[in-house]
Amino acid sequence: MTESRMKAGAAEVVPGAAANGTNGASRKRAKPGSDYTADSIQVLEGLEAVRKRPGMYIGSTDVRGLHHLVWEVVANSIDEAMAGQASNIEVTIEADGTVEVQDDGRGIPVGKHRTGKDAMEVIHTVLHAGGKFGGGGYKVSGGLHGVGISVVNALSEWLAVESARDGGVFMQQYERGKPMGPVKKIGPQGDRRGTKTRFRADPQMFESTEFSFDTISQYLRESAYLTKGVWITFVDKRADRERSFYFEGGLQSFVRHLNRNKEALHSQPIYVERREGGTLVEVAIQYNDSYTENVLAFANNINTVDGGTHVTGFRAALTSSLNDWARKAGVLKANDGNLSGDDVREGLTAVISVKLTDPQFEGQTKAKLGNAEVKGQVQTAVTDSLTQYLEENPGDGRRIIEKCLTAARAREAARKARDLVIRKGALDGLSLPGKLADCQERDPARSELFIVEGDSAGGSAKQGRDRRFQAVLPLRGKVLNVEKARLDKIVASENVRPLIIALGAGIEGIDDSFDISKLRYHRIIIMTDADVDGAHIRTLLLTFFYRHMPQVIDAGFLYIAQPPLYRVSTGKVTKYAQSEKERDRIVKEMNVKNVSVQRFKGLGEMNADQLWETTMNPETRVLLRAEIPPGDASDTDAIFTRLMGEKVEPRKEFIKAEARKVRNLDI
Repeated sequence: MTESRMKAGAAEVVPGAAANGTNGASRKRAKPGSDYTADSIQVLEGLEAVRKRPGMYIGSTDVRGLHHLVWEVVANSIDEAMAGQASNIEVTIEADGTVEVQDDGRGIPVGKHRTGKDAMEVIHTVLHAGGKFGGGGYKVSGGLHGVGISVVNALSEWLAVESARDGGVFMQQYERGKPMGPVKKIGPQGDRRGTKTRFRADPQMFESTEFSFDTISQYLRESAYLTKGVWITFVDKRADRERSFYFEGGLQSFVRHLNRNKEALHSQPIYVERREGGTLVEVAIQYNDSYTENVLAFANNINTVDGGTHVTGFRAALTSSLNDWARKAGVLKANDGNLSGDDVREGLTAVISVKLTDPQFEGQTKAKLGNAEVKGQVQTAVTDSLTQYLEENPGDGRRIIEKCLTAARAREAARKARDLVIRKGALDGLSLPGKLADCQERDPARSELFIVEGDSAGGSAKQGRDRRFQAVLPLRGKVLNVEKARLDKIVASENVRPLIIALGAGIEGIDDSFDISKLRYHRIIIMTDADVDGAHIRTLLLTFFYRHMPQVIDAGFLYIAQPPLYRVSTGKVTKYAQSEKERDRIVKEMNVKNVSVQRFKGLGEMNADQLWETTMNPETRVLLRAEIPPGDASDTDAIFTRLMGEKVEPRKEFIKAEARKVRNLDI
């Protein structure tokens, strides 16, 4: 999980702001007689539409959209590998940020196209042009709409492509989507084959053009797991780093990797591989001793983060197969109720991969698979294979069912605890926790909740806040580490339960009770002390949201406050610093003899005015938004497991490896 910096005043909630985000300003009306004629209709030629509305094609122009450019180019090379035409893919980031992707596939077709242009130029400059329509060039592919490489071209400052095939090496260059000359032959083919694409993301289109080594590494690792036998090399010349990926074990290796810091209930992953109709279904399953679910789903190697029909089919098969086998084996008695979907997914790690000829995704970013027939295909394949595995490995089956039964008992206890809280609140006439100082605003989009530790910090925050739109919830005592706790303990926790109630949206894992539409605040701000203890509390709260309210993070509603560590004052001028380096810079800039420096040990040491001005005032504060980097879901899960899980050794190894990166150590 990363934190994106939000500067003071950026997209902040302003009391009284109009719903259209105009900060209360009245919307201007068109004057009578304003010209709106046929001449007003604008037609965007070629790739101009992409540059005009890039978010429609890559989702956003932030770090996610930037990395989407790499995904689209690499996907074309992966398609060649899935077609059995390529075995090596090399990805390089040059020192100046240029990205290069090269494979040893068939190369991009060249020669005159029926449009009159060269095929290479058509592919790079015309939307919905490519070899992935009608099954002519590829049986399966990740590039459905034929817009991938043309969109990359449109959003690049420049792009150059080389294709080695038909006895030669052919090349064309573009600037912001426009050809700088015709396709030309630059040399003989020799032993070379495949495509090499080089591009530099356009700084006019993106908030940042800085690519993340870790994010790209994670994506390439997943691609190698999903495409057995392909060798992927990644070189980052900016920092002289290199990684290579090659996995014969495919999805089974992937699941073992995801479970590397957890205790598996069965040593060998349950593996499913079957062709149903025209769809190849692959699934790997392994249960562990954790209390969370980690399921990754892919369609034609594209990570469908929002799921889809393949996930629906998998879940249906898992629940029915485990219930049927448990009853047949006598683990579930006749008077026992069935295990629910939540029960059978606790401690589950699984990877689902389907490859099909005509995938139907929702949107160009392909976050959700929509093919109706895939649900039944996956359900049939998983049901048959899982049933056979359980019959052949009854010991593993019993361990899995016992895990599910324990989860069911904990979930029932959590349900009763939740219902008791609701009933008690209704009887007392107090549905909100007593420690909560709520705001007057009732529109969630205009409301903020500050989560602070202890009564001292809570007192300063309550006095300093703007009660019109800012609420404050102090938490008492040590925050529960939810990574080591079952759901019933979480719901019963004296410092987590008030938070669940205050937010009002429920919690995931109890009868699908989490409903983000009921969330009472659309800006949830973790405000802890700027020291080691504060960082620990922040990590505990981040773990809670990641494990039990991930939709809050996905929606962009979770933030981290940035209170200062130091107050620097001359008596007439006062400034605040968040680090020693910033403190020293301020002292030097003041250039006077009498400068007082105060170090805040905690938020409770700041008076209400100071806390408001430095940390709570939307006009002057800095917030960090918590978010999961693109293509980083499995690594984020592993980090929480390593730092907050039961095993001590992985945590020690992480601390040893990362200790040298620490800049400010508070002891």
